[in-house]
Amino acid sequence: MEAVLEARRHIDNAKDFLSNNAKKEDGLYHDKKYVKIAGHTAYTGILLVLNELLGEKNRKTPKSVEWYQYELSRVDKSLLSSFTTAYQILHIDMGYQGSKSADLAKLGLQHAEKIISWVENRLSKTHK
Repeated sequence: MEAVLEARRHIDNAKDFLSNNAKKEDGLYHDKKYVKIAGHTAYTGILLVLNELLGEKNRKTPKSVEWYQYELSRVDKSLLSSFTTAYQILHIDMGYQGSKSADLAKLGLQHAEKIISWVENRLSKTHK
């Protein structure tokens, strides 16, 4: 369950970057740099728990998003949907494009937390 704790730490760090550094005003963040950092940080947290779930924690080569989507389609369609949304928002919209929308960031982080909780629940059932 160490991966779950580390993933939650990533989400907390992403929230801190947004609330303490990105300077939100009228529903928009003003500092793209910290939006990008927050997006990448949160997305990395998702990958940590998914690697734990899918048994990829010892691999040095990063997997493609398509690999994660294929593997998750075999596990749970709802989880796949949350991952696809989180990937788009956290990795693409925030991480690369620096989208300044606070509502979009909030949605991405909600999906990240949903994925982490789902994996935590699943892992706790298999470790009993």
